[in-house]
Amino acid sequence: MSDRAEFLDWLNGEYTEGERALFNGDDGPRRNTWARSEPVSVLGAWRNAVGREDLIEAFVDLAQSFSDCTEYGLDLISLDVVGDLAYTVGYERVSTSVDGKPRTFTLRSTQVYRRDADGWRVVHRHADSVPSPAE
Repeated sequence: MSDRAEFLDWLNGEYTEGERALFNGDDGPRRNTWARSEPVSVLGAWRNAVGREDLIEAFVDLAQSFSDCTEYGLDLISLDVVGDLAYTVGYERVSTSVDGKPRTFTLRSTQVYRRDADGWRVVHRHADSVPSPAE
């Protein structure tokens, strides 16, 4: 299996399951998709974090806001895998409840990944909300 195929299998499997779990209020599976060694960072749509400890705190806080995810999809625009590093650029389409109120939104996301001893892991995320047409 090629590096690219291996990465896409992980992205469409473990990674996607972790994101769906977060939007259902469970941050544990998302934590497992992130690198355990530094550096790790998030410039997020709702919260920033630098370092593993700060990252975990951010995931716990985010998960407490989400529940009842009915849809999560990642529409990739671009990706590449070079050795033990990879990146993705795309749109995340999410239907979930935020603080108990149903919401549907789209995030633009760019992520960087590293292949560690236990497989592919996220090391950096930058995401922001796509403005609605009224904005």
